[in-house]
Amino acid sequence: MTTAPYIQFFDGADAPRHDLLGGKCASLVALTQAGMPVPPGFAITTASYDAFIAAAGIEQDIHSMLAHLDADDVAEVDRVSAQLRYEIESRPVPAAVRADFVAAYHALQARFSEPVPVAVRSSATAEDLPDASFAGQQDTYLWLNGIDDVTEHIRRCWASLFTSRAITYRLKNNIPNEGLSMAVAVQKMVNARAAGVAITMDPTTGDRSKIVMEASYGLGELVVSGLVTPDNVTVDKIMLMVVKRVIGDKHAELVPDPANTGLVELEVSAARRAVLSISETEITAIATIAKKAEKHFTCPQDIEWALDRDLPNGQNLLLLQSRPETVHSSRTKTDAAGPARTTGYGIESITRSLLVQAGKATD
Repeated sequence: MTTAPYIQFFDGADAPRHDLLGGKCASLVALTQAGMPVPPGFAITTASYDAFIAAAGIEQDIHSMLAHLDADDVAEVDRVSAQLRYEIESRPVPAAVRADFVAAYHALQARFSEPVPVAVRSSATAEDLPDASFAGQQDTYLWLNGIDDVTEHIRRCWASLFTSRAITYRLKNNIPNEGLSMAVAVQKMVNARAAGVAITMDPTTGDRSKIVMEASYGLGELVVSGLVTPDNVTVDKIMLMVVKRVIGDKHAELVPDPANTGLVELEVSAARRAVLSISETEITAIATIAKKAEKHFTCPQDIEWALDRDLPNGQNLLLLQSRPETVHSSRTKTDAAGPARTTGYGIESITRSLLVQAGKATD
């Protein structure tokens, strides 16, 4: 029997296995292998997490603590979450697992002329399934520098499999904990001039002839977390022509803070807030790459994208994620007359903007 690897590079030859990579990393490997522009990186596979849990001897404790939880008992869910996260964050990582990660981290850094910051992103096996978005339930850490900082946040990603919101989401959606595992993406950080999301259909109507996108200045975390009102653009999928645009307030942006080797949130000037954060050419490029993702995965996609200020125009559009659309399909299955709702990153933000514009929600 072949032993599953602890590491898989996005641009390696191995196929994107969901059970080994989780939803996010499987998507990043598939996109990279399809020739789409993805920041370089690697996955710390579920085999690493499984080896860690086995060495720690806490698998049975996890199952027993989760076995009879009530999703509506918030205090008990919080207590169990805190205990499980402590158990994971305080246990040593097996030497073989750490050695493979250290080698992969140095191999990634060797691709660049100087050390680069990385993002560390959770990738659970239960996420990004066609009938359950699960996006946003685990943790992402941005602009990390140095192997010790990265190692610490990988363990936090493992522990985030048991955040209160992730536990509650699984309970309410009848997703079993047995067989659940966590991969982690370690990926070169994008110095985003603008970023956002796009979905290859209108999530409020199901119109597959449209692409709906949101954009704002800086890194996309303020968009996907709903902390800013982004620009909203609707594009005809065939002609790639803008059919609707709404300029969002975009009052803040998340940008690098070199002095503190991290990120800082800055206020956006009135002049920049008053115009779209992306150009007509960039809108077309985003719509085009969204269509490519939909064609590759053969179903409507919700993508995350960024425009890297360190790369030349025309080469600076990068894909950070592509997952199956779940909002409209979930809405039609459960309550076709009600507003679309999800725990997902991009689609929830887009849907809310559309409802605000239609007067069906408050901003």
